Amino acid sequence: MEIAWNHHPDWSEQCRELGRRFPTLALGAASVCDEAGVKASAAAGFRYVVSPVLERSLLEAAAALDLTLVPGVMTPSEVHRARSWGCGMVKLFPAATLGPGYWSRLRGPLGEPLPFCIAAGGIRPSEVLGWLDAGVDAVALGSGLGEDLGVLKEVVWGIISKSQDA
Repeated sequence: MEIAWNHHPDWSEQCRELGRRFPTLALGAASVCDEAGVKASAAAGFRYVVSPVLERSLLEAAAALDLTLVPGVMTPSEVHRARSWGCGMVKLFPAATLGPGYWSRLRGPLGEPLPFCIAAGGIRPSEVLGWLDAGVDAVALGSGLGEDLGVLKEVVWGIISKSQDA
């Protein structure tokens, strides 16, 4: 579960408290665009950080603090750079503007293996299976999560069914 990063002075302590109350959740920070956010995430006791941008300084800061940083990518150049910098996982953002087939179309020109891909940004629960079928490894739901819970339940059961068939 990701908690949106902000510069509030009590952010780290409030997040640390969440971790104490829900110790089984793998908590991480979202929307981190600067080193202050990386440091605050480590102070919060988080295990990972997700960024909408690809910045080498953020990757280095996270590595120094033993955090996994998942950078945001959109263009083939960003995907290539992330892979060459050793990123095993990326956030395709904003995914909805690119469409479900975008990631698989990068395989030809960029070659294999591509990093583990989390499609995020503007995806609705009713679209999750289409994205997974098109080749992304995971889908993040943000504001669309509050959409029809019946649809979300169907998606979850569809994923479970596919995993049992595999």
